[in-house]
Amino acid sequence: MTVLFLCTGNSCRSQMAEGWARALKSDVIEPFSAGLEAHGLNPHAVKVMAEAGVDISGQASKTLEAVKGREFDLVITVCGDADERCPAFPGRTRKVHHGFDDPPRLARQAKDEKEAQGHYRRVRDEIREYILTLPEALA
Repeated sequence: MTVLFLCTGNSCRSQMAEGWARALKSDVIEPFSAGLEAHGLNPHAVKVMAEAGVDISGQASKTLEAVKGREFDLVITVCGDADERCPAFPGRTRKVHHGFDDPPRLARQAKDEKEAQGHYRRVRDEIREYILTLPEALA
């Protein structure tokens, strides 16, 4: 099953989802990620994923243009903006939404680095739990 994780900037949540899917479900999911825009790979996302044993440092922030022409079985939007602005995909592609909090936005209000990192870790773990349910949860 080819799955595209779509977010606004393809910097954090969609990158984490791609990394988790590759690490946990590569036998049943061929994962990709993209954004409506490309904001660059978030270094905090890279750090907290590495803490969990998943290296996403080689992934790149990209727009939908980078995956143009590829057919997906499923597009999973991981933020509200991407869900609302998601373009139509041709053919058999199914779109579902499963939103997660935005760690960079939450971290801006954090009182210190420890609290900021906590937001990234919580969302990382929530995404992991969601990925573990795939593809069965989609039936």
